[in-house]
Amino acid sequence: MKLNKLFLSLLFVALCTSVFAQTTKELTRKKEALQREIELAEKNLKKTTNGKRLTVGEINTIKAQVRLMQEKISTINSEMKNLDNQITENTGKVHNLQTRLSDLKKEYAGMIRFAQRNKNSYDKMMFIFAAKDFNQAYKRIKYLQQFGQYRKKQAAYIQGTEKDLNNKIVVLDKDLKQKNNLLKEQVNEKSKLDKKKGEQTMVLNQLSKQEKQFSQDIQRKKQQQAAIQRQITAEINRIIAIERKKEEDRLKEEARLAAARAKTENRPAPVVAAAKPRTTSEILRATPEAAKLSSAFESNKGSLPAPVATGYISTRYGAGKFEQATINEEGIKYHTNEDAPARAVFNGTVRSVTPVQGRFVVLIKHGEYFTVYYNLKSASVKAGDNVSTKETIGIVGNTDGVPELGFQLIRGANHLNPESWIAR
Repeated sequence: MKLNKLFLSLLFVALCTSVFAQTTKELTRKKEALQREIELAEKNLKKTTNGKRLTVGEINTIKAQVRLMQEKISTINSEMKNLDNQITENTGKVHNLQTRLSDLKKEYAGMIRFAQRNKNSYDKMMFIFAAKDFNQAYKRIKYLQQFGQYRKKQAAYIQGTEKDLNNKIVVLDKDLKQKNNLLKEQVNEKSKLDKKKGEQTMVLNQLSKQEKQFSQDIQRKKQQQAAIQRQITAEINRIIAIERKKEEDRLKEEARLAAARAKTENRPAPVVAAAKPRTTSEILRATPEAAKLSSAFESNKGSLPAPVATGYISTRYGAGKFEQATINEEGIKYHTNEDAPARAVFNGTVRSVTPVQGRFVVLIKHGEYFTVYYNLKSASVKAGDNVSTKETIGIVGNTDGVPELGFQLIRGANHLNPESWIAR
């Protein structure tokens, strides 16, 4: 019974340690990824601050840095909370093992005292011969044999428990050192964040001196964005119209064939009920292949790869204030490395590659879903090409000196927030 309890206790310790290690590993990976993104943002910021005039890219980069730093500090806090729980748990385990070890030693001491009282063969023989009958004598012989075996097992339990206790103390000491290192890292990151916020304040003060020029930049960007959006909307509407026409032609052909069969069989032509208008979603997934691709795309929500292998989100989805101006983003934008390849986030068919204001816009169809990649300085695909997940479709171009890729996700004719679909 005691052996089972000890085994279950050790198994519980191993499972808890495994879960903790996995969670800590995930947090560490996330923190390291955030640090790479912060460093990339700093690299891009140096490119934008070479000139004397403030740019939209510079402000976007600083804002992204502040957000990434805050997220990194939040991740460190999660690591510390996780570690605190582990330290509390390990402290409890150390106390339990110490209590267990003390109880085992007391039991073992009692057995030693008994063994001392019956240490020679004469005493053991007298103990056996003092039995009132043969059955009792046999039981006493078995008892003495089992007692010796049990004493050896208890000694092994004591050694094993001492070893577990020492290991757990080592782990606890390691956890305490790790917590101390995290506290130092947290202080360091908060100091960097304060410095970056101060830098952000200085930039915004500089902005007030260049307000007229900056407002013109904002207006220019809004016009560029509107032109890109018109092109995307027109292309998707064209695709939907083509698919709708195909569906109408299919229904007409079915009606024609039904009427021809009725005439051949000398019976009245069937009355075809007016078809219920089909939604855009139904039109785009009308074929089995399109329906299958749509379902596959949907099942990967939250785990689609980012459209760039390295980078960070510089502009988020939806309406947002950009200082005094309001800008509505139909997608998200990534800052990345110079000449970074843009890649398809899922299997699909390229429906168009369109030049807009000196850049290329690539539109890929995934059943009833569309993904859009814009601000490409070159495209390596053409309309009609089938692409696979992570396949390169072009090279990212620069905006205000920073490599920037625009990315949109559309279902039918409705824009979705890509952040909820893309894996971190």
